[in-house]
Amino acid sequence: MPATPREILIHTIAGLLDGVRHVAVGASSPIPAAGAMLRRALNRRAGLPPTRISILGSREHNFFTNGSAELFDCAGQGRIDAFFLGGGQIDGRGNINLVGAGDYPRSSVRWPGSFGSAYLYYVVPRVILFREEHSPRVFVDKVDFVSAPGVTGDHVYRKGGPYALLTGLGLFSFDKRRPGFTLESVHPGHRLDDIAQATGFAFAHEPAPRTTPPPDGPTLDLLRHQVLDELNETYPAFASAMKADIERDAERHDTGRRQ
Repeated sequence: MPATPREILIHTIAGLLDGVRHVAVGASSPIPAAGAMLRRALNRRAGLPPTRISILGSREHNFFTNGSAELFDCAGQGRIDAFFLGGGQIDGRGNINLVGAGDYPRSSVRWPGSFGSAYLYYVVPRVILFREEHSPRVFVDKVDFVSAPGVTGDHVYRKGGPYALLTGLGLFSFDKRRPGFTLESVHPGHRLDDIAQATGFAFAHEPAPRTTPPPDGPTLDLLRHQVLDELNETYPAFASAMKADIERDAERHDTGRRQ
């Protein structure tokens, strides 16, 4: 049975984390958490050093004892290699907005707030921007409020910044020199035109971008069993929903083969 769209996202995240020693994941990030767990499982299967995962809010997959305070200390000391950030808005320069839509401070829509996003954006080398929804309201020409800037001047010391952008439609890399995004691949079932119409900023791309590769059979089996079992500790509702989606797809696939 082919991989579901979310399984392709998880597999893509695992690929983006190749070579990472320590990845931290926020408290409300089940897909990035699953991708980190898949990376760890793939490393173990290949006999490579295991990837350390810190998931805020998890008892089993978190070695911090003081929550975000330790996360920030660890990041500042250079001991976190990858982190995930999202945003209510993201623009073509990699700026993210976690505060609200509209003219600040009279924002028409308010979001939870920036928290430590700007700090982590500066100090974590491999920041992966992740937003499953890909629409013009999220990917705008210019964010209404800059919670964390994607690029800064040469006079500013900064070892972190946007490494990639992953959405429900495709995968982008980020070029800090331009600066801007480049479409690397389009997820199965979508087209370049779909992404162009859903994106409020210009991006570079090949005339015919490649298709995002799905996981192979052994990797898909690893994801559907070991990874989902591990994910259930922190995100039980999401893990159950994933399993239900897999079962529904399996039934449709079997029905299609019989017809």
